[in-house]
Amino acid sequence: MAEIGFEEVVKTWRAKNIQTVADIDVALSDIRVLFAYNSNKIEDAGVSFHQTREIFENGKVVGYTGDLRALFEAQNQKECYEFIKSKIADKELLSSDLIREIHEILCHGCYDESRWAKGERPGEYKKNFYGVGLSVGLPPEDVEEEMDYICNEIASTGLWNGDASPEKVLKAAIWFHCSFERIHPFADGNGRVGRTLLNYILMVAGLPPVVIFDEDKETYFMALEVFDHSDEIDGFVAFIKEQMVKTWVRKGSKGAFVAL
Repeated sequence: MAEIGFEEVVKTWRAKNIQTVADIDVALSDIRVLFAYNSNKIEDAGVSFHQTREIFENGKVVGYTGDLRALFEAQNQKECYEFIKSKIADKELLSSDLIREIHEILCHGCYDESRWAKGERPGEYKKNFYGVGLSVGLPPEDVEEEMDYICNEIASTGLWNGDASPEKVLKAAIWFHCSFERIHPFADGNGRVGRTLLNYILMVAGLPPVVIFDEDKETYFMALEVFDHSDEIDGFVAFIKEQMVKTWVRKGSKGAFVAL
């Protein structure tokens, strides 16, 4: 059997005909934990995959002795999943308000003392400048206008109608993700929120969500940097296609590739 590619993964996903919150729970029963673990791990969180699964399935971890913030981050991923799945099923448009709600959930209890002392709060756009390198991070006074702009742009693409091609959906979702990361609208948590929003757009528009694996984060960061300097996304599109296949395809017992 030939290796399964991006097109086959999308076809298999769309055949599930996901319409309701219950459909989403069934389709993402394993992937939601894989996403939460890797999205946090990219930010150097110290909770293992097993511990992340324990939080999702049992709401607690026994015998954990690490940083409590890492536990909060994993619990917040679970809370965020529970929050957005109904939004996905209802195909709610992305807005600044929704994005701030997602940020508040993902970063609840996780802002450090220095940010808190500067007036920063989960669920609010940054009040101080936090840049990454030379080109990432807008001044706080420009954030709200730019966030409204990219939300309006993604709404104008017609993706929410459900009839866009997989290639158009992927490119639009990646453009939004890269633009969001370049704006860097929050004092912390931009990566976790941005990866959540990427999957939000993909799922609302009929594509499967993607896990960006921690082991591939250097390629991910490089793709973001290329966009920051050139606005080019072709390499990022190829990377996300590879990650999507990696997310959804496993080798069976006889070595054949099978889509989940």
